[in-house]
Amino acid sequence: MDLAELLLGIGRETQALSAGQMACRAVVLYVATLAIVRIGKKRFLSRASAFDVIVGIVIGSIASRAITGNAPILPSLAAIAAVVALHWLVSAVAVRWHGFGHLIKGRDEILIREGIVDEHMLRAAHMTDRDLSEALREEGVADSASVKQAHLERNGKVSVIKSEGGAKVVDIAVAPGVQTVRIEIN
Repeated sequence: MDLAELLLGIGRETQALSAGQMACRAVVLYVATLAIVRIGKKRFLSRASAFDVIVGIVIGSIASRAITGNAPILPSLAAIAAVVALHWLVSAVAVRWHGFGHLIKGRDEILIREGIVDEHMLRAAHMTDRDLSEALREEGVADSASVKQAHLERNGKVSVIKSEGGAKVVDIAVAPGVQTVRIEIN
């Protein structure tokens, strides 16, 4: 215990912690929090929804207090483990009960159907036409006319299903009674 007191400043007042002790606390909290989060599901913080981001903020807040000495290390690690366990439990329930999942994580919204933008849904999502255009470009789509469906996903990302790109046939009359040119565009 003497080594822990020396390295981590356990039992000292916050103002009495040295820079080295705070650095040691940061390393211990980093390793322990990483281990706890790894016990949680792999999705945690990968494609974070608001539900996941809140957990990250809470964990960061608890860990920062322990690093600076405003909260004891072991109880802080217990609190982090409790938050991760609660996140795991809530997400397990959300997987099995879709209504609860919609309540906790939200639901996706369709912004474009068959090339037509749903202006009402766009406004309800607090998105401008420019926001939508930017999201389409990020998906490699030039305009909404070439979109079968675009969804605003629960994590805030816009996902796009492009329209089928079948060949288009265009007939062009060169001059009346002269000739018709047929062009296939793929």
